[in-house]
Amino acid sequence: MICGLAGLAGMMSAVSARGEVTEKLRGTVYEAAFFKAYAPSNALQLIELVPGFSLDEGDTEIRGFRQAAGNVVINGRRPNAKSEALSTVLSRIPAARVVRVELVSGDRFGADYAGRALVANIILSEEGGMAATVEATVRREYTGALLPEGSVSALLRHGPSTFNVALSVENAATSEEGFDRLIDLPDGTEQEFRLKTSRFRNPSPSASLGWTLDEGAHRTANLNTSLNLDYDDLTQDSLVQPRDGPERNDSLVQRWFTRTIEVSGDVTRPLWGGGIKLLGLASRRHRDLHDEVTETSLDGDWLGGIVQTQHDWRDETLARLSWSGPALSGWTVEAGAEGVLTRLDGNVDLFFINEDQEATPFDLPVSDVVVTEDRAELFANAGRPLSGRMRLDLALAYELSQIKVRGDVSAQRSLSFFKPKAALDWRAGAWHAQFSVERTVAQLDFDDFVSAAELAVDRVSSGNPDLQPERAWEFLLSVDRTLPGDGRIKVDVGYDFVAMVQDRVPTPEGFDAPGNLGDGSIFSAAGNFDLPLSRVGVKGGRLTLYGSYVDTSVRDPYTLRDRPFSGYALFYYEARFRQDLGKFAWGASVTGSTGSDSYRLDEVDFNRGIAPNLSAFVEYRPSDRWTVTLGGDNLLDGGKVRERDFYFPDRTNPSPYQRELRERNSHMVAYLTIKRSIQ
Repeated sequence: MICGLAGLAGMMSAVSARGEVTEKLRGTVYEAAFFKAYAPSNALQLIELVPGFSLDEGDTEIRGFRQAAGNVVINGRRPNAKSEALSTVLSRIPAARVVRVELVSGDRFGADYAGRALVANIILSEEGGMAATVEATVRREYTGALLPEGSVSALLRHGPSTFNVALSVENAATSEEGFDRLIDLPDGTEQEFRLKTSRFRNPSPSASLGWTLDEGAHRTANLNTSLNLDYDDLTQDSLVQPRDGPERNDSLVQRWFTRTIEVSGDVTRPLWGGGIKLLGLASRRHRDLHDEVTETSLDGDWLGGIVQTQHDWRDETLARLSWSGPALSGWTVEAGAEGVLTRLDGNVDLFFINEDQEATPFDLPVSDVVVTEDRAELFANAGRPLSGRMRLDLALAYELSQIKVRGDVSAQRSLSFFKPKAALDWRAGAWHAQFSVERTVAQLDFDDFVSAAELAVDRVSSGNPDLQPERAWEFLLSVDRTLPGDGRIKVDVGYDFVAMVQDRVPTPEGFDAPGNLGDGSIFSAAGNFDLPLSRVGVKGGRLTLYGSYVDTSVRDPYTLRDRPFSGYALFYYEARFRQDLGKFAWGASVTGSTGSDSYRLDEVDFNRGIAPNLSAFVEYRPSDRWTVTLGGDNLLDGGKVRERDFYFPDRTNPSPYQRELRERNSHMVAYLTIKRSIQ
């Protein structure tokens, strides 16, 4: 049997193809044979099949490396890519190279994962040779448009070296139709009706190349490089019918281009009975936007418009040094330091175009700025078993940063935070529980420092160079249990005490900007139930249920009453069924959520949530190497509803004077996917 994480060799007895709880590993093992019936083509599809496990992508936008980790490691080690989502990294690993998945507590994988109740460790084969996966998909919109996308990835192992190369083109495109109604309140008089159609296209080619050298415990090296291109093109046409005045045509065109290049590498060597690891990463992102709104008469005469251009360059360079040592008096220890240099150079130009097509610049506040941050972090983690069933992990990090803003405004400040963490992990047979408490500090989004007009919703978002990061004490209890027949139940309950809640605050120029409110709280509960159905007579059937509840509260600075945080949905649910019958499989899923509200200076934006979205598929596997899938999304033809209430002069007035109703529908989308595995 192939050995996994260094130090675990010889600890695991032979396990069956089915998920088996192992006391020595303190987790659950799923051998490759467990997934064979589903014919996954890559590691991402394989992870999605692990019972009771939900992929956490991490956060690619967080500056630095330590806090951006997800909940999947490969051969016991964290992927050193950062600008790419974890799902993208996993999609490049052919499933044929995976020998098993270990679902264990995060303390086994260092300080980045300590306190995580469940982490998936993907163990790759040590056999030489190559495995590859080719996948092609075409989707059909309700308009009849065909949207192709595809990928090819290969993994080659030669001696201690492994090479991974991947090319892909994604196309997250969609078309919608719907309408807007603008009505006066409280009488309900309709002031304007807009009939809208929109088309969004997003071809995103990417390429990556990776090399890994594995010569045993603490003798590894990795080198990765990636290039991602995003072309976003939105065209929206509106037939506008005012209550007073002639009909007209409105048009919105948005064109984004984003290029991201990243190079990363690490090397690990033995030191003082443990291992020392040096990691370096550099990423460069360049983004351009052309944003244009035009108004014309039905005869084609120009009536006016708005043009906006944005350019920004974001650079991030980081270095990290960490050491993990052997057990000392029963304690495992890891300590290290991380330094990050980040720079954002952003510029926005906004012009009003009159009837004669003459451009007049509009002076946006904080529209031309350079933001730099120098940040350093020291961290240490220590853990030990308290008994055969219980383990304690302690962590402490100290963060120090200096932020400078120059351009339209000048600002400078230094920030420092202590971030302690403790986790108590208990496991007995099929039961597993973990309780953790952690002090967290959210990182600032540099894009919030720069102003921009949101032409699609007719408003301006001002930048705020004085924005402060949120801080929170987070308490989390996770309980999970494996079930006979490879099922799992997992429940998470959390409560966060949040200081300096980030939301929207007014600016002296009469707009609003990202800013800080007072203290708030977040209560969350989530349940994941993965139930095999063979024992109740449904051969090859599996039912997965997931639901979450998130209740937030903060004092509103205008109404002086408690309200939810902006952007949080109260309920979310998902139900999936799949049945595998030899060469054939079929399944369906339904998802939905309640709405989330957003609060502005003179507006409340109500997103009424996701209507029940039904998807279904049928799958044919003529051999172990070929899979053909035909499916459809939004089979119930559900749309989206959005309401915006407007207040004058702001929300200190309890009664809105106007309401905008928006309805959109992308209708059913069908797709065909063909996958080919090469070994």
